[in-house]
Amino acid sequence: MSASSTTPSVPTLYDWAGGMTALERLTEIFYGRVTQDAILAPVFRNMGVEHPRRVARFIAEVFGGPKLYSEQRGGHGAMIRQHLGRGLTEAQRARWVALMGECADAAGLPADAEFRSAFVAYLEWGSRIAVLNSQPGATPATVAPMPRWGWGEVGGPYRPPDPKA
Repeated sequence: MSASSTTPSVPTLYDWAGGMTALERLTEIFYGRVTQDAILAPVFRNMGVEHPRRVARFIAEVFGGPKLYSEQRGGHGAMIRQHLGRGLTEAQRARWVALMGECADAAGLPADAEFRSAFVAYLEWGSRIAVLNSQPGATPATVAPMPRWGWGEVGGPYRPPDPKA
């Protein structure tokens, strides 16, 4: 018997989180609270009713789930374009990450250290890129592959794409 047949397969973060139902529950709770948050409410005051579902689909795809966001919304480039010119602040970014963590608890996402480490690492990484891309004069590459997040892969330091390349 080979080692691979005795070792259980490692689930995706999407599966471990509880699939689309769990991620939609997370984003519904989050966006239900965000409108009452003094730091974040101004950022999300004009969001449509479909916003929580779209974000759930984005996170699902990044975490190894179905490619619904790419198929329906245009992938990572579409998400990058959503942040252009918004001038997000560090205070807004940090509060977004903290509130997502609180809402993960409220939504019943897994609380094991390995999942939460990967989850928070993605929130930190993604929110910092959103802030960079949102600044006046930022020229990020809006054609970019969808990130794939796992259980702790390290991709090295973030280097913004050269817009001239």
